[in-house]
Amino acid sequence: MNAEDKRAQRLQLLDDHIGQALRASEATGELRAAPSWGKPLAVADGWDETPVELRQPYKILKDAGVVPPEVEVMREITALERELAATTDAAMQRALMQRIAEKRQHLALRLEKLRHSGSL
Repeated sequence: MNAEDKRAQRLQLLDDHIGQALRASEATGELRAAPSWGKPLAVADGWDETPVELRQPYKILKDAGVVPPEVEVMREITALERELAATTDAAMQRALMQRIAEKRQHLALRLEKLRHSGSL
């Protein structure tokens, strides 16, 4: 048996195992209890826009409820913008605008590096 045949056999065994697990889940009603049962898969979650080498790591983070650092910076910018809109003190406004500019620059540099290298 050559390497390609062995690979095909392993894949068939894996397919059989996955099929058995799905049949068992269906028999117990576990599949029907899932919130996504009978609904189309949500694919508009940025998957296509994410660099290929970061898709799986980001999916793992998302499934674990952890946001990427870039998203956290975006949230910080939004909070600072809200604070800026709520303040009337000119000195505080200048300080907040400076912090927002720094955060935006930091975010832009991280995103640019991700676009070019796929890693940070």
